[in-house]
Amino acid sequence: MNVRSAAILLSLSLASPSFAASSQSDPLRFFEGKTESVGTIKIVMKKPFRSRAVGVGQISSDGTLTLVQRIEDEGQLPRERRWKMRKVGPGKYSGTMTEAKGPVTVDEVDGKYRFRFRMEGSVAVEQWLIPAPDGHSAASAVTIRKYGMTVGHSDSVIHKVN
Repeated sequence: MNVRSAAILLSLSLASPSFAASSQSDPLRFFEGKTESVGTIKIVMKKPFRSRAVGVGQISSDGTLTLVQRIEDEGQLPRERRWKMRKVGPGKYSGTMTEAKGPVTVDEVDGKYRFRFRMEGSVAVEQWLIPAPDGHSAASAVTIRKYGMTVGHSDSVIHKVN
């Protein structure tokens, strides 16, 4: 997988959390139903491009979130991304994502959520989701590294769609 794919993937990652105060005990609930993420991705020596992800999430009886996203990156054909995430401890979540190589881990840090995972080609992704006070949106800041060097970043806003 190339760095551009990693950036795209990340900026929209989990069309990520803006966990309403009522959802603080189970932030995965934010992704039930429909979410949308819109942002810009910048990769070193490339022109920035817009990216959009529309997700539909469902939580099973065991508490596992299944999220299916339609990813629409400027200049590319739409594609699908699938997530499966579950709580594994206080403030800790783990799961899978179709474009990740290995597990996706999420840690709650001071009311923010840090996603970390690796992708093909020695690409490491870190995404911070920062819930907004409105309880219906979140800011997402993604850093993409290859061989330890920052090669891209993305900023987006994720919101719950009624």
